[in-house]
Amino acid sequence: MTYARPIARLIDQLTRLPGVGPKTAQRLAFHMLGMEQSEVEQIAKSMVDARVSVRRCDVCGDLTDQRICPVCGDPGRERSMICVVERPQDVAAMERTRQYRGLYHVLHGAIAPLDGIGPEQIRIRELVARLQEGTVREVIVATNPDVEGDATALFLADLLRPLGVAVTRLARGLPVGGDLEYADEVTLGKAFEGRREV
Repeated sequence: MTYARPIARLIDQLTRLPGVGPKTAQRLAFHMLGMEQSEVEQIAKSMVDARVSVRRCDVCGDLTDQRICPVCGDPGRERSMICVVERPQDVAAMERTRQYRGLYHVLHGAIAPLDGIGPEQIRIRELVARLQEGTVREVIVATNPDVEGDATALFLADLLRPLGVAVTRLARGLPVGGDLEYADEVTLGKAFEGRREV
């Protein structure tokens, strides 16, 4: 079935979003066409505003609308611990547990040689620079429990151990091949409690 050109373009653009296939894109497009114009404009404005105003925190790399994110700017956080995660969504998942009170470092990826992603393509240099300040005693590697996450964890352990910091990894309470973003608070909390040295 062919649609009017604007509808077809909208469906095509929606399929570019992760997890949105052609049928879901079609449902979303027709839902939007049934909305009030002001509602659609609010959605579009929110998307543009977020894209324009959101940036990486100068310290940890998490997404924020300020130079320094709320976690890095919080004087009550434990400054001797840094939890290393792959993506900004993982910070939100960790914060939902309410069990971790240290700082974060977002790599924005994981080592994946088959995809052409090496240590230079993710934020490892920035992590090492943070450790050279001398206040961090433990780095908790909370990369995903998959091949890329494990490779990143091993690389970080080998790189960071000579710097005199303890390097630990979240316990395997998380499902292998799963993403932190989809783990529940109890599972993540138990994984934090059972972390071990890499």
